[in-house]
Amino acid sequence: MEPTTARLSDSWRHCVGTGRLNLALRSDYRESLALVQRDIGFRHIRGHGLLSDDMGVHRKSAVDGGTRYSFTYLDQVFDTYLELGVRPFVELGFMPSSLASGDDTVFWWKGNITPPRYPSEWAALVRAVVLHLVDRYGVDEVRTWPIEVWNEPNLVEFWKDADQEAYFRLYETTARAVKDVDAGLQVGGPALSPGSDDWWAPFADFATRRDVPVDFVSRHAYSSGPAQHIPFGTYQTLEPPSSLLDQFDAPRKHLAGTALAGLPVHITEFNSSYRPDNPIHDTAYHAAYLAPVLVGGLDLVDSYSYWTFCDVFEEVDVPTSVFHGGFGLLTHRQVPKPTYHLYAFLARMGPLVLACGEDHLVCADDDGRVTVLAWQPVGGTAAPDVPDRHEVRVSVPVVGTRAFVRRERVNEHDGNAFAAWRELGRPDSPDTRTFDLLRDCARPAVEHRSLAVDGGRVELVLPLARHEITFVEVRPVRPQEHTGLDDRRLLGGSDDRLVAEHER
Repeated sequence: MEPTTARLSDSWRHCVGTGRLNLALRSDYRESLALVQRDIGFRHIRGHGLLSDDMGVHRKSAVDGGTRYSFTYLDQVFDTYLELGVRPFVELGFMPSSLASGDDTVFWWKGNITPPRYPSEWAALVRAVVLHLVDRYGVDEVRTWPIEVWNEPNLVEFWKDADQEAYFRLYETTARAVKDVDAGLQVGGPALSPGSDDWWAPFADFATRRDVPVDFVSRHAYSSGPAQHIPFGTYQTLEPPSSLLDQFDAPRKHLAGTALAGLPVHITEFNSSYRPDNPIHDTAYHAAYLAPVLVGGLDLVDSYSYWTFCDVFEEVDVPTSVFHGGFGLLTHRQVPKPTYHLYAFLARMGPLVLACGEDHLVCADDDGRVTVLAWQPVGGTAAPDVPDRHEVRVSVPVVGTRAFVRRERVNEHDGNAFAAWRELGRPDSPDTRTFDLLRDCARPAVEHRSLAVDGGRVELVLPLARHEITFVEVRPVRPQEHTGLDDRRLLGGSDDRLVAEHER
């Protein structure tokens, strides 16, 4: 256990991902986000489709071809976010069909991926949207919202022909339009997918040569191999969790020595699999797999945004079952997955880091409470299978003579609604009582005890089951005197009988 004295970074919950923004108009989505904010409390939220047709921002008159901007849906979405305590991380895309230069689209909801037919109209749209946000929410507020230009332009699926020069032109037009509204607004990109680190040098050169505003850089990180398709699902191999941390660190390495060196780095999407139908997302293995990533990424980047907070999400198709391998921390109807508990546990850690190791993180509060997050290390597809038991030993400081120790466990059985769902026969559309049952089975197992403090410390021996993550809270016990209370008299025994028993 390596001792430290650092403050726990907030980068792990700086941002979370969401399906396209139009989905925020649904009650299931809003209920899920309210629960996530209550238990975890993300700072920003990022999703696709702000300018896609189903948000209805860019309108063309069928009578005279005139343009009007409608913010009806946008206002409802952003108002909801702010009411729930999360700020937008604004992704500008995809192209409104009335402004697009072609018909190429992505996803079943058909987000247009082509450049604007007229860059000046695109610039006018960006200025109008950003100006509306500033007018509605105030410039000081909107200055705290990063504004990202497009999504994964290095992939042909998301940007016509993955044309680098065309993206650079779009970026310049967009960044200047944002700064036209207010120079203090944050704008950045290029939101690269994994495997395209050869874009970094040209992006830095372009921004320097053209003196284009870049306030932050962004990329995505996934650790899965090629898709192995089955009906309504996908399996994939997984690289070790450390591969995600290597991807987090890549922008700084590739931009070292350039004019963009030292800028904030945001990983605006990350997960194990890049598929929204891979069952790995629903498992206890997934929580154990990502635990060292959440802890290891704390000081690598300014944010790393889990993709996504819930399964109200539609890309390749509409989900056909409550558990379907979706990206979400929650299923539809708010059933927590094991990875949800990983985030909720981390949200309850103290602010001061006492120790960090390959299978644990120990933190403390100012009032003497000590918290431990521990997990069984797993290594991806090529790693040896893990044993059914893993033991973590940590020594924690405690003031006083006794400590109250509370532990919550999530593994292949405990706190695992996916396991319960399989035991129930994998119902596609559970009824209300079954949903209640699944939520009950999703609760972590809880145990508690009192331990003696020896030399100002408590020695914790934590046996972890297969693929387990566990959260431990240690509190100093401060006994209070209650005259007359004697637990030996719970059944009404007399003082005389207790004295006689003592004398014997």
